[in-house]
Amino acid sequence: MSDLFDVLVSTPEMDEAFSDGAALAAMVRFEAALARAEARVGVIPESAAAAIASVGVNAFDARAIAGTARASATPAIPFVESLTAAVAAQDREAANFVHRGATSQDVTDTALVLCLRQARTALDATHARTVAALRRLSTEHASTVMLARTLLQAAPPTTFGLKAAGWLGSLTRTYRSLAKAFDEAVMLQFGGASGTLAALGPDGIRVAELLARELDLPLPDAPWHAHRDRLAALVACCGVYAGAIAKAARDVALLMQGEIAEASEPGGGSSTMPHKRNPAGCTVALASASRVPGLVATYLAGMSQEHERGAGGLQAEWTTIAAAVSSTGSASAAIAGVFETLRVDPDRMRRAIADTRGAIFAERAMLRLAPSIGREAAARAVAEAVAAAARGESFAETLLANPEAAGALTDGDRQTLESPDAYLGAADVFRHRLLGD
Repeated sequence: MSDLFDVLVSTPEMDEAFSDGAALAAMVRFEAALARAEARVGVIPESAAAAIASVGVNAFDARAIAGTARASATPAIPFVESLTAAVAAQDREAANFVHRGATSQDVTDTALVLCLRQARTALDATHARTVAALRRLSTEHASTVMLARTLLQAAPPTTFGLKAAGWLGSLTRTYRSLAKAFDEAVMLQFGGASGTLAALGPDGIRVAELLARELDLPLPDAPWHAHRDRLAALVACCGVYAGAIAKAARDVALLMQGEIAEASEPGGGSSTMPHKRNPAGCTVALASASRVPGLVATYLAGMSQEHERGAGGLQAEWTTIAAAVSSTGSASAAIAGVFETLRVDPDRMRRAIADTRGAIFAERAMLRLAPSIGREAAARAVAEAVAAAARGESFAETLLANPEAAGALTDGDRQTLESPDAYLGAADVFRHRLLGD
């Protein structure tokens, strides 16, 4: 992997969670915990467990293990061979008890979930930052009116407070699902050769219970080596959460366009155009999020694994899951930074509304006029006013110049016809609901 290639789609925390060191540490931890559990029930001698547990991560050469892993299609086999050699160097008899009753997939699957648990800690932290920043923005701008935009065209007004609350609601819902998927996926895998723990005889279940306790992992009802639905749900939830991040990032990037300029992040410069402030944080979030749907598809494509151990789909999982979670983590960290530093320009937002010359209130005018003068007459009057606004004239003045329309409007209607604050409907009710107030 290259730091230069990967810098936009991962973070230092994610790199660490899925590093060679973290993977080896997790595998070492599994084997040490297994030995201690087996010693407690008398499957192996206490002295053997002590010798196995004494081998640290520094005893392993990740590059050498990777170099021979292709021959067996798993890093577990060269890892166990290295562990056995390290134990034998201090106690030849103890080396006979390394990896007792386990299989390669037990090591790799459990190491993977231990790495996922570390990655989740980083995700929790960046998500919490985003939630705090969006809650602040929504509260500060509860009454900051702005154009809503549908199909990228001006629509009746909304508030930036509601917009921020909408991002928050989506991110909160999707992260709740992702957190649940983590809870269900991060659990012990221990089944032995065929998923029956037969090699451990009557002690198998007790060893599994003690092993789960040693690793502080939930113990599933049965080994899940051939059933990857929990991990699939985790990867899929990464895709949905990353999609919610991408929606927010896209909105902010559009608001940063020079001709809009209603909000801005600190951004980044251009190598050739000094005047530019590019939406750098949004760009990183979008770049990272854009990778995840493809990784979801890759993972789902590998779920049709053969019987009790698959050939190909299983072996593709480590890199697919690591990439999906890392990319999601990168998107999450980027959007947290965007919202923590976002600057909002309420005056610019009001000017954008004013620049429509009242045309965005055509819906409101129709609703006021139709009951009195009929839908067809109201539509004609409003269409004339919209056309006038397109020519640079006032929507309200044109509408009020129509005697039939003017006679149907109350004094209150005339005074508030182009007031964005008077046409926000339930915006603040929805905002409070999304914030959970």
